[in-house]
Amino acid sequence: METTLSLQERVLQALDEIRPFLVNDGGDVALESIENGVVSIRFVGACKGCTVNRMTLRSGVEMTVKKFAPEIQSVVNIDEKTL
Repeated sequence: METTLSLQERVLQALDEIRPFLVNDGGDVALESIENGVVSIRFVGACKGCTVNRMTLRSGVEMTVKKFAPEIQSVVNIDEKTL
């Protein structure tokens, strides 16, 4: 019997896949919410103040999330929403 994973479970799997790369650089990523096809995350540790976290968001986190959950339209860093 095949089990279908929920959207949240698939997004969490995606974050778990990229997490070792972030942890290796002293950071991490946390899922904040999933609403209307948009995943909101928060960078923590060294990733929070990193100058390349926007590149990491697009080419790392967003690409991996979309691989696991193609219905996701975008991934946003909640710390940048207010900028």
